[in-house]
Amino acid sequence: MTRNDLDPPTETTLILRLTELAAAVERLASAPSAAELELKCFTPDEAAPYLGKTANWITEAIRDGRIPYTTVGRSPRLTAAHIRWIQANGERVPNRYAKPLSKQPARAAA
Repeated sequence: MTRNDLDPPTETTLILRLTELAAAVERLASAPSAAELELKCFTPDEAAPYLGKTANWITEAIRDGRIPYTTVGRSPRLTAAHIRWIQANGERVPNRYAKPLSKQPARAAA
């Protein structure tokens, strides 16, 4: 630790921090509510971050009929319910009838 680390912040530093704080509060205030998100129709580009996929993957899955969607005009859109369905149906549970993993035989001590 140097002596400069112990000096009090300058006026410029405080102003920059206050500006960053004001911007963060503004972003929080302008964020959509849960009700607004529930009614929103997402484009493939907007839905991609929620699904952890690319917009191209979503567009191809819509074209192939692998995921649910709705259309607004001629454009495919996904609702919040569609995104939840995709997330829920992507889950794979273990098959209870699958063969158990074979255990490796113990090696004899040499």
